[in-house]
Amino acid sequence: MPLIIKTQEINKYYNRYKADEVRALEDVTLTISQGEALVLNGASGSGKTTLLSLIGCMARPTSGSIFIQDKEVSRLPERFLTNIRRQTFGFIFQQLNLIRDISALENILLPLYPSGTSIKEMNWRAKEILTRLNILKKAHMKVSALSGGEQQRVAIARALINQPQIIIADEPTAHLDSFLAAELLQILTELNREGKTVVIATHDPFVSRHKLIDRVIRMRDGQIIGGLEP
Repeated sequence: MPLIIKTQEINKYYNRYKADEVRALEDVTLTISQGEALVLNGASGSGKTTLLSLIGCMARPTSGSIFIQDKEVSRLPERFLTNIRRQTFGFIFQQLNLIRDISALENILLPLYPSGTSIKEMNWRAKEILTRLNILKKAHMKVSALSGGEQQRVAIARALINQPQIIIADEPTAHLDSFLAAELLQILTELNREGKTVVIATHDPFVSRHKLIDRVIRMRDGQIIGGLEP
């Protein structure tokens, strides 16, 4: 399969040249193939979430290069990175980051408003995804009135609404019981079978050992320590 993501000797510093300087990533080189399901695994502070944010164009490396579909993106102006995020990635966050006082449908549609997509197309996409995730009847309910599992499905629907090629998930099972975690991974498995690339940062062994996962990249102290071979 062709490569969809490549990092080349990337480093990430925080508080550079200050007394409390932190080197979050050190010379990380990684390739991810189109359609692969990959886990970044490590304890808190290992660098996996930092690497995930760089891969997802949510932050820039201090040095090194990142390629998305053969395009070097780490030095692009922010407006171009914003477009790449919108067109390429769907994000599932640990805290879900839903707006609780508006409806599930309004949350799901938020990523599409800057895209210029027609209202008709937006509503069609939302209905299709809500139906697929079995929450169409909850579309007009406020997020605050939904169960934890329903909120998780809303977060997944929001990640899918822009029809991304790559799904980025940061500790997606951290606040879920075993039933909801299994349900989430089944949804991701179905999406991966349709050709979507899935990249997950987690320390949850249930995720790392799931049948969905093709490869586990182990990290410690900002470095990759195992799992590079596909």
